[in-house]
Amino acid sequence: MKPFNVFPYGSTINFMRLRMVSLIVAGALMFAAIGAIAINGFNFALDFTGGIGVELRMDKPVDIEVARDRLAKAGYSHAQVQTLGAGTDLLVRLQHEGKGGAEQAASVGEQVRKAVASPDNPATLRSSAEISAQVGKELAINGIWALVFVVVGFLIYISFRFQAKFAAAAIITTLHDVVVVVGWFALTGHEFNLTVLAGVLSVMGYSINDTIVVFDRVRENFRTMRAEPTAVLNASINQTLSRTVITSFVAFLTVLALYLFGGESLRGMAEAQIVGIVLGTLSSIFVACPLLLWFGTTKQDLMPKARDEAELARRP
Repeated sequence: MKPFNVFPYGSTINFMRLRMVSLIVAGALMFAAIGAIAINGFNFALDFTGGIGVELRMDKPVDIEVARDRLAKAGYSHAQVQTLGAGTDLLVRLQHEGKGGAEQAASVGEQVRKAVASPDNPATLRSSAEISAQVGKELAINGIWALVFVVVGFLIYISFRFQAKFAAAAIITTLHDVVVVVGWFALTGHEFNLTVLAGVLSVMGYSINDTIVVFDRVRENFRTMRAEPTAVLNASINQTLSRTVITSFVAFLTVLALYLFGGESLRGMAEAQIVGIVLGTLSSIFVACPLLLWFGTTKQDLMPKARDEAELARRP
């Protein structure tokens, strides 16, 4: 008995017939994302911009969503709230306006205390201090270094694992997914914080993994099938289609649960991963393989050069 497959065994869907359309759509999405980044920029969170941190102690444990709603009604709609210890201590972080300083931090701290406190659950202000923008700048630089580290690591890995055309197609596909995910946050104006950056890095890993699975089958089929590159690529996508869809669906359910029930602090990361999983799945089918065909990949590209050179050397 064969294992469960989403698509029938022996599917022959002609994905390569849509290769020009899919590449044009992918290119349009990428340029739209770059345009959104250039025009709108990012709504950077406190992690990158600095602000004011306020610590409160409540008499009773407080619901974070309730505290966040009260702060939003008081005019602090983008406040970051988290509980500490037994749930009676709250850490509230806010973006500040003006020059900041200890005086403004104390004033904001008192306003936050009044906003969060209620008659049946009074709050005490424990501390209120300015979060230096320098800290945010260092975090931003570390985030960029992390992104560069991952990109360079992928370049080295793919260069050793695949032939140059495969490596180029995989890297372009992955960068396409990352740029579109980042552009999504620029377009929507959703907050870009460190958890979103972590989500973007995980999208890179997911996208490259999905593409490599398809490319492994492409490489194998190029060596075993006697057919045109278009037929080889179509066969490879069809053979891995069920695996790709099932894996993506399970991963999508996981991050969807994280988005719905993980709380506000993880929502940005889950949102980045949701967009990234959808993109990564589609791009491994409709971008990566069409790029291989566009680059003119053939069976000869996978033939061992050493064997050819040895054979030529034996000729008179």
